[in-house]
Amino acid sequence: MARTAYVTDLKSLQGECSANYMRMIRLVGDMESGQQRDIALHGDDQHFGDLHLKILEQAPYTTMVEVTQSGPLDAVIEGPKMRVHLYHDVRMAEVTDFQRERHFSGRYRYPNARMHQPDEKLQLNRFLGEWLAHGLAHGHAYDMPELP
Repeated sequence: MARTAYVTDLKSLQGECSANYMRMIRLVGDMESGQQRDIALHGDDQHFGDLHLKILEQAPYTTMVEVTQSGPLDAVIEGPKMRVHLYHDVRMAEVTDFQRERHFSGRYRYPNARMHQPDEKLQLNRFLGEWLAHGLAHGHAYDMPELP
């Protein structure tokens, strides 16, 4: 049986990036360069850690945000860390760095030396979406009365 090459699902990737833009805007609001927002993640009277959003750079059409999480396992393993670019003109947010790795291709041959999945870029943006959705649903920002 012949293997078919992975074809990038551009429609899904663009949809995910658009949804992530809206989530990020709800979370960062009117923050400016250098500011950070910490969001406590709670569930059933338990604290699961904090989601940290830091504005690294701002320009008229783009904003770069660092997204990290700290929690009870910090002494054992480093929490996830992403750099996300917000493109205001097209209203999209894209993961550009994850765990110190940069610039992901839309598709990869599999297997490959770095063991990326064929749709690595889409999976990273979906992960960001789930992470932000969780923060919106179960988070409480320390510097805001309530998340919108």
